[in-house]
Amino acid sequence: MKSYLVLLLILNSYCLVQAQKVTEPSTKTHPEWSRPYPPFQIVGNLYYVGTADLACYLIVTSKGNILINTGLASSAQLIKENIKSLGFKLSDTKILLTTQAHYDHMGAMAEIKKATGAKMMVDYADTPVVADGGLSDYDLDGKGRVFEPVKVDRVLRNADSIKLGGMKLTILHHPGHTKGSCSYLFDVNDKKRKYRVLIANMPTIVTNKKFGDVHTYPNIATDYAYTLIAMKHIEFDLWVASHGIQFDLTEKHKPGSAYNPAAFMDKKNYYAQIDDLQKEYDQKARKP
Repeated sequence: MKSYLVLLLILNSYCLVQAQKVTEPSTKTHPEWSRPYPPFQIVGNLYYVGTADLACYLIVTSKGNILINTGLASSAQLIKENIKSLGFKLSDTKILLTTQAHYDHMGAMAEIKKATGAKMMVDYADTPVVADGGLSDYDLDGKGRVFEPVKVDRVLRNADSIKLGGMKLTILHHPGHTKGSCSYLFDVNDKKRKYRVLIANMPTIVTNKKFGDVHTYPNIATDYAYTLIAMKHIEFDLWVASHGIQFDLTEKHKPGSAYNPAAFMDKKNYYAQIDDLQKEYDQKARKP
């Protein structure tokens, strides 16, 4: 009888979660999040397929492709068209990744997964949020679902490898922005050379609360401190990020401009941003 009641409670909880509607927060203050941007080749087999600010990346391999991030729910069709216009097939997508479990990067993931059957791989600390559509996001305080839940096929941990068609990506656990925010490090080649590429999830602070008041994420201050230190010691040649504005996308690449990997090799800007984020963190951490 006891086991039956436990099962019933679990089923009722599941049904309650399933009944939750998806309500994507307003993006009126961020028109660039949904503004189309022509897809282009960043370097080697790495392509940009996102919007003017919500960065989505396609890594093409001989055994299928890897898609990182999907922007808002409304971006699904745009991503599909971007991939097609580059000469690739959406159906060749085999692996889905995200840099963070926020609706502006996960919005269209469920639709893309359904269309492709690709495997969703997620940092272990963001797995619950991906699976419940944002219900357990520490910064939303249980306000509801903000994107369609996605079944997680593989749970990733720091330094795990993601392999497909000769490509090997290393996941870097960079928590703070979300509990499972992460970056990816990998090598690509073109006719001239090999490049060490970093897709960075910059540790911007999203909570307006004092760190000590974020009871649903008690390790938030420690996690941000860890990430800031870790990101100062990554070795790479070329970098991009979760948002185009973070790596000056529209300044470095104008629609129709020629292939130019060197435009994304400005380490000075990367380290300057990390220094600014460190100052922001230090200031917030000092608040009583």
